[in-house]
Amino acid sequence: MIHDFATIWAQRADVLSGLLNTVILLVCSGIASLVLGALVTPLLMSQRKPIARAATAYVDAMRCAPFLLFVYLIYFGLPTLGIRLSNWWAGAIALILYNTAYMAELLRGAWHELPAALVESGKAYGFSGFTLLRRIILPPVFLRAMPMIGNQVIQIVKDSAFLTVIAVDELTHEMTGIQSTYFIPFAAFVTAVLLYWCVCLAIEAGTGMLNKLAEERRA
Repeated sequence: MIHDFATIWAQRADVLSGLLNTVILLVCSGIASLVLGALVTPLLMSQRKPIARAATAYVDAMRCAPFLLFVYLIYFGLPTLGIRLSNWWAGAIALILYNTAYMAELLRGAWHELPAALVESGKAYGFSGFTLLRRIILPPVFLRAMPMIGNQVIQIVKDSAFLTVIAVDELTHEMTGIQSTYFIPFAAFVTAVLLYWCVCLAIEAGTGMLNKLAEERRA
């Protein structure tokens, strides 16, 4: 058993490369899905029924589709339409589009909790349209949704492991390669679990700090 973990240590360059790619995917897809989710949220709450229904259909489709199946659709399905993506970009786009729906839905829930007087006061001061959204509505929405955003970012970490099926060089893919080469499944996958755990703990710590700041602002 000790020899197995020594083998993992000897392959640490590949392990760290996979971990770095996972973190890069996490940062890119986390930021992009949060920004796009913030743009989709007003569409979900639009008074125009066709717009609200189209946004709701997108959110429901993403929330009901298995992520692995969606990855296959992006990577293997789009080439039939003449759209060819590298495995990294296919994985990143799948993560972004899939998690945008979840971000939009949780932001919508936080928006519903806003006091009506807050929006009305913003309108009274002359804010409207995108300026009202950016200056008055979204800041408190983000603060209220911070714990849920943290949970969704952790979900992105877990979703990224599925990208091994399209040979994205993330952590699970690298650990699977080490395991299949040296036949040390226990050491390889325990190491992967511990590294994913460390990433999630870092996200929880960061979310906790931001949530504490949000509580202090509301106090």
